[in-house]
Amino acid sequence: MAQELYRRDDLTERQARLARAVSGSLIPKLLRLHAEVVPEAPPVEHLIEALAPDTAPNAADVSALADIMLGNDLEAAVSYVLVLRDRGLSMERLFIDLLEPTARQLGELWDNDECDFIDVTLGVARLQKLLASFNETHRLPALADRRQILMAMAPGDQHFFGASMVERFLRAAGWSVHAAFESTPAQVGRAAHTQWFAVAALTMGSDKSIAALRDMITLIRAQSQNPDIGILVGGAPFTANPALADEVGADATAINAPAAVLMAQKLFDAAASRPGAAALG
Repeated sequence: MAQELYRRDDLTERQARLARAVSGSLIPKLLRLHAEVVPEAPPVEHLIEALAPDTAPNAADVSALADIMLGNDLEAAVSYVLVLRDRGLSMERLFIDLLEPTARQLGELWDNDECDFIDVTLGVARLQKLLASFNETHRLPALADRRQILMAMAPGDQHFFGASMVERFLRAAGWSVHAAFESTPAQVGRAAHTQWFAVAALTMGSDKSIAALRDMITLIRAQSQNPDIGILVGGAPFTANPALADEVGADATAINAPAAVLMAQKLFDAAASRPGAAALG
């Protein structure tokens, strides 16, 4: 019987489901039971340390955190990331190897209809909160008022669908979005000058718009009311070649909408940590 099971075509899928069940359901339940049912047991951090990997996060760790984000046990995720950080991994490395890939995976789950929009947006919001908690920006009294983002497309770009998806996820994660999808570069620059924005998120659908997008970014930086405004870019050309972000003068790029939400928070946190914190008024 066991040999027959291993010959089944759905073996890989069943193993993946089992791994997700263990990491997303069993482990969080063990953590709660550890604290609630066995109050005299060693601290929960000891259990987390036993579960966390000794090396840099890998694909299995990303899947585990994605499953936790789709649940409601944010404390387990915080403890997990803390252990990794205490083992010598910098927050920048954790962002690159764990947090941002987790956001990307949440987007892939949605693309594949494995999760609905509400589940994924809640997961992204928890991931954003997790990132903010490590950078202390969640303590800012005016955080909700300052999480404002300007969205626009490269001149001549007509790829509204992708931009609208990013807008939906940003709004669901608590960002105040000013959409200027049909505005000229001059109008976008004027918007950045008349209203304070933490981040400008710009999309480009074709390599033909590289020069125009670079000029738009230069204009936004020159006219922005916020001298520390973060510039986030996205679109098929950046997915194929992330190095294009540097070429157009942007600070970061994101492969999908959930990843864009987390990257926007990272840019916000980076500005908030600078001396003087001009990004926070």
